[in-house]
Amino acid sequence: MKIDGHSPRDYLHLLAPLFALLAAVWALRIVVYAAGVTGLALHIISVTLTGRVSILLAVIMIYRRRFGSYASVIASVFLLSCWEEFIISAAILFTMFTGVTNVYSARPFTFGMSSAANLASHLTMGLGSGTLLGAAMGCLLLLILRKLVSSEARSAR
Repeated sequence: MKIDGHSPRDYLHLLAPLFALLAAVWALRIVVYAAGVTGLALHIISVTLTGRVSILLAVIMIYRRRFGSYASVIASVFLLSCWEEFIISAAILFTMFTGVTNVYSARPFTFGMSSAANLASHLTMGLGSGTLLGAAMGCLLLLILRKLVSSEARSAR
């Protein structure tokens, strides 16, 4: 199977640094919470925010490397969103099986939901809305990059 002329392996290779970035922020957030840090620091160290930044970086990489077009953006957003929700879900599952609370299952961050409801919301609403909104944001950025750079190239001639 190929999407926009590229195999899944090509996408994984392109996005590998962004997967690592998301995992690093995920682990950092767990460590910071375990160290007892609360408040603004935990909101700044955010896998969700890093996921959105990763989408922007992926679009820039797709554009600069001439990797593909809008289909590549959507495929990349889906893979990044899946990874984001997978690592968060892994932390929630850890709490469900061990009873040890971490930042992803702590009451202030779960809006009072049970671990099972929190897990279900990440795997449904989180993945769905993250992919849809991320794809819209990514495609808009690609459109802006194409228009901006092509107009600059025309004015340079």
